[in-house]
Amino acid sequence: MIEKHSISIMGHRTSVTLEGEFWLELSNIAKANGKSISQIITEIDNTREYENLSSNIRVFVLKSLKK
Repeated sequence: MIEKHSISIMGHRTSVTLEGEFWLELSNIAKANGKSISQIITEIDNTREYENLSSNIRVFVLKSLKK
């Protein structure tokens, strides 16, 4: 199921739409690193490879799971 979440990136509110499975894994990654989801997304946003933030998050989660 697709879920839309409102997050803050460097003080700017935005919304991100991802499948529930990606939100769950992103949450697990954040917890494992002692960070919030917003902190992880800010790091992803600062090193974007693709225009779309949601795509960057999916690729980040995929790469994290492959480690």
